[in-house]
Amino acid sequence: MQISIVENVLKLNDEIAGLNRERLRGAGVFTFNLIGAPGSGKTMLLEATLRRLKGRVRAAVCVGDLTTARDAHRLAHWCDQVVQVNTGKGCHLDANQVRQAMQRIDFRGVELFIIENVGNLICPVGFDLGQDVKVGMFSVSEGDDKAAKHPYLVQEAAVLLLNKTDLLPYVPFDLEQFRADVRGLKPRVPLIEVSAKNDDLAGWLDWVNQQVDATGRGAAERR
Repeated sequence: MQISIVENVLKLNDEIAGLNRERLRGAGVFTFNLIGAPGSGKTMLLEATLRRLKGRVRAAVCVGDLTTARDAHRLAHWCDQVVQVNTGKGCHLDANQVRQAMQRIDFRGVELFIIENVGNLICPVGFDLGQDVKVGMFSVSEGDDKAAKHPYLVQEAAVLLLNKTDLLPYVPFDLEQFRADVRGLKPRVPLIEVSAKNDDLAGWLDWVNQQVDATGRGAAERR
């Protein structure tokens, strides 16, 4: 009986995720679900990303946190449409929570929808939210074994980020071992090394722009 209940919950989530995806793709919006541990620098990365894209790509954001709206307030400096979702004791966002957030966003003219998931390397991986892709994020400060210890995120992600590379001279982190662990799990996944603090985001911004352009072109061709 417990297995049946879990299957029903996931089935309902996937159905709602499908509705989210249909709406977003129909509007020509590229959507990524950012998954990373607490303290990995997700919000700082998004601050820097939105700042660099402002005036070039119109974005909207859904922020997931257990409590507070602090991250949403930070991102609101660089994005006009930011919706905070507080999950309480929930360790991840689900498709219905994202759907409710989407109802508070005017997607006319929006090209990029960012979902910043609750800080967690495990639970968010298994829940489809209606995104185009999942973006996995690790940081130098977490240690070089995190990719090996969290293989499902590596395998599910369309692109992986390694943040806080500015700390490499100061912390014990075997960069070659980290890269090897990633390649062993998913050989062709793009691995982009960034420093949100130092605004070293060139490869990441190129990737985002490419996805936004491709999604917009695809939507225009379907119309």
